[in-house]
Amino acid sequence: MMEEEIISYCLTYPDVYKDKPFDEKWTVLRHIKNKKIFAMIFKLDGHLCLNVKCEPNKADFLRNIFEDVKPGYHMNKTHWNTIILDRNMEEDDIFEMVHHSFELTKPKSKNGRNWKL
Repeated sequence: MMEEEIISYCLTYPDVYKDKPFDEKWTVLRHIKNKKIFAMIFKLDGHLCLNVKCEPNKADFLRNIFEDVKPGYHMNKTHWNTIILDRNMEEDDIFEMVHHSFELTKPKSKNGRNWKL
């Protein structure tokens, strides 16, 4: 998967934007309302990578079944995974992990429930 493809996919979600807060090597996708990050795209050791937030038990499960899913690079290893995008991961699996991250980080309403999409 190419960088432009994953960025384009992330931008299909409502109320998100692309940011470059660190340097030109990192692309970050955030929610407009709470500014929380749900995806970070970067290169590591020559590979295109994606950091996504994940529920801890699911994060561990995904690391065990996918060779290209690792503990989050430069992130909390319990709550974030790094996906190596330019190897063997199926697009549908990547998109599902991005969706999970989006849902975990989206703004909450005043009553504690998630905003409607």
